[in-house]
Formats: sequence, structure tokens, C-alpha cells
Amino acid sequence: MTLPETQLFPATLFDYNGVLVDDEAVHLAAFRDTLAPYGITLSDEDYVDRYLGFDDRGAFAAIFADHGRPLAPDELERLVEEKRPHYLGRAAEHLPTFPGASELVRRRAAAGPVAIVSGALREEILLGLAVLDVQAHVAHVISAEDTRACKPDPEGYQLGIERLTREVGERRARLALVVEDSLAGVQAAKAAGLTCAAVAHSYPIAALERAGADLVVPTLQALTDELLRDAFRRIHG
Repeated sequence: MTLPETQLFPATLFDYNGVLVDDEAVHLAAFRDTLAPYGITLSDEDYVDRYLGFDDRGAFAAIFADHGRPLAPDELERLVEEKRPHYLGRAAEHLPTFPGASELVRRRAAAGPVAIVSGALREEILLGLAVLDVQAHVAHVISAEDTRACKPDPEGYQLGIERLTREVGERRARLALVVEDSLAGVQAAKAAGLTCAAVAHSYPIAALERAGADLVVPTLQALTDELLRDAFRRIHG
């Protein structure tokens, strides 16, 4: 038996970078700013192929390990803090957002609670939500500070389920829709047992499908209510 239409995907968990804000170039520039004093260069190809799915801690750990320079925990935290002003300074000047991002957040918030689950720092996420003017429509923000492991580990989405459970109950929280753009993000959502719609902002459609996405669209604007209703019925009906 299907749920009433008002309960279709009764909550939404959005990734942030690459889904709502088009800031991967901003992050790459901030990584380069931070890495330059250490004599490490980062190519566009390596960033996309190897580090895109990591949070800052995971990316710095992988980058330095790839250069034969493993980091102690205090060194890793120092690098994260060194990158913070580089990113925020650039983002404050110009933070591109994806067409339809604000509208989709507002539309999903009208259907049920919305949360952000991201490897970005909380300050970065709050800046982007302000740029999108959707702060009032986001009930929870789960950021890098809240998790011990980055995607593809499901910890962030498990925390998302816990937060949503307080509002809509566990059964409906587990029916939440995840919106992701990265392979690691899709894998994290599926490991948490959630339905995942992937948007092909960062990776090809075929790669996102192979990662396990339940639904893949080229743009956020393609995630129409009709498409989401059909997906819910196909998966949960």
C-alpha cells in the first residue's frame, strides 16, 4: 500500500558542494592557496579524480599521503584552519549557485523537513544558504565538524536520519530523499539505506548510476515533483 501523496519523500537530505553551490573551483583555488607554501601543486584532473569526494580533512590527508608526507592529527587540523579563510574570502566575493537550487530547497521544505549533510565546514554552508536565501527552509545542518569520517562513510547520513527522526519519526525519516552529486556521496547515502537522486553536475550519468544512485538527472531543475512521485512509487510503492 502506498503512502498518501503528501507523504511522498517526507524529508530531504541535500549534499551542499556540487549540488546547491557550484563552488568546486573555489575549493580548488583555496586548496592551492593552502598547499603552495608546502611546495605541493594540485592539478584539475587530480582534484576531480582523486579528492573531490573528500571533506577537507580527508583531502589533505590523501594529498599529503600521495606525496609521501603522512600528516599527524595536529598538522591535519592546522591545514583545515589554514584553508578556511582562503575559501571564505573567495566565496564572499563570488559564490556561484546552481540554477534551480533555491527553488528546489523551498519546494522540498514545503513537503517536509530539509537538512544539509556535507563534508564542508559549517561556516561555509551557512554562507551558501544565505546566498541562496534559504536559511529559514533548512531545519538541520550536518557539517564536517559533526562527523568523524567523510563520505563514502555513511556517518553523516546516519546523523541526518537521527535528526529527522525527532521531527517525523524513524519510519518516515528512513524514507527521506538524498540529493547528491559525487560518487562517494551516492555510496554514503546507499550505505545508510536511503533513496538517492544524483545530479550530474560533477560526474557523468553512467558513473553515478554505477555508484548506485536510484535516480540520475542532468540538472536540479529536472528534479520535478512528478519525477520524484514516480521515483517514490517505483522504489517504495
